[in-house]
Order: sequence, then C-alpha cells, then structure tokens
Amino acid sequence: MPLQSKAFQRWLHNVAPDASTADVCRVSGIKRTTLAQQLVRGKVAESTLVSISRAYGLNPVQELATFDLYAVLHGDPVPPTPAELVSQIATIDLLRAVVQRSEPGQAAPPGLSGTPHPTAVRNWVDAIDDGELRHRVSEATGIAPQNFSAHLTANRLPPELAIATSRAAGVGPAGGLVAGGLITEAEAGWPAEGRQDALDRMTLGELVTLAGERLQALGKTLRRQEQDHERTERIWENLG
Repeated sequence: MPLQSKAFQRWLHNVAPDASTADVCRVSGIKRTTLAQQLVRGKVAESTLVSISRAYGLNPVQELATFDLYAVLHGDPVPPTPAELVSQIATIDLLRAVVQRSEPGQAAPPGLSGTPHPTAVRNWVDAIDDGELRHRVSEATGIAPQNFSAHLTANRLPPELAIATSRAAGVGPAGGLVAGGLITEAEAGWPAEGRQDALDRMTLGELVTLAGERLQALGKTLRRQEQDHERTERIWENLG
C-alpha cells in the first residue's frame, strides 16, 4: 500500500527541510511529474521514498520504518535464514556451482549475480513456505490465492504484501523487500558474503536437487510461454 501523501510530505520536510521539490527530484533522479502525480493522488510509492532516502544518504529501511505500515522494520535487522539467502542466488549461479564441484580442477565461478534475479520473489516465498504460508497470507491480507500466485509468477511483490508474507512465515521483515528489488541486501542488514557462504555450506546433493527444481520450474514457465506464443500465432493466422 503506497504511503499517505501527508505523512510522506512530513517525512520529506524532516529529511530535506530547505529543499524544493525540484531539488529533491534532481538529486534523487525522480521525475517531477511522477512525484507530482503521486502527491495529487495522495499515494506515494515506497520506491519514491527509497530513492530519496538513498540520495540523502539515509537507509531506506530505517526511513520506511517511520511509517506505521512499516513499523515492523524498526530495530536491529533480523538475519535472513540460510534458505532465504540461497533463494536469492540466481539459477545460473547454482548451475555454475554444480559444474565447478562436479569436475575437479574446474576454476571457481565468478562472483554471484546481483539481486534480485528473475525468479527471486517466487524462490523466496518457496524458501519460507511450510505448506500453509499462502493460506495464512490470504487470511491476513484478504488477497485471493490466485492473485498472490500471479504476483509470484510476475516476480513482483507489493511491499506491504512482502511484509505480510514475512510476518506470516515468522522470518525477518526485510526479506521480501530484498527479493522484490525495493531494497538491497546491505540496506536490509544482510551479511556481505551471506549468499556465498550459504551456497558454500550446501552439499553437492543439496545443490543438484535445488538446481534441478529450479530448472523444472523454468521449463514449465517456458512451455507456457511457447504455448501462449503458438496460440497468438494461430489467432493472427485465422485473422488472415
């Protein structure tokens, strides 16, 4: 849920009391029309606050925590679970690790890809799901299960839904914000080498199993896309 305009403006006045709207937009890289439209609608996107916070050298997690909806972010960062860390490793990096471990003498793969990766949101939810998570999130937020699944398929998770999912899973509140790309690992207080360390602790069997699951899911997605493309082609052919 976007931030209330009045609350955002109070926050902005505290952050940059002497700056004009033009000044704020210039230093943060936000278009003036974008900010103006959000203020007129009375709803300011969380990403706007994040961009402004970064521009003024502030931690966006701590700044979000000053709003009631994100008060759960207050306090010391909650460390991510090993499963959460691994969920934020791209599939290609998992495959490189499998090859490197399976063939003695192979050079170590390059550093891990940045976050978020193309399936980061779904992987994060899968990593913290005990089998009933989607049901609990649906009950807590009122979101229909199919709509929640649509967010995961699109690799997007609204910040307030990410917070609700973290709460329902009993994990740190910032994990979904990292997976969704709103904040970085560092801003969330995750350890600098946390993902790599979590990967190194996995056995080869665990690594191969996870990589296989990721590839299977990718295969299903690609098949759906191919089927959709074929249906579109047939429609155009029929239209002549």
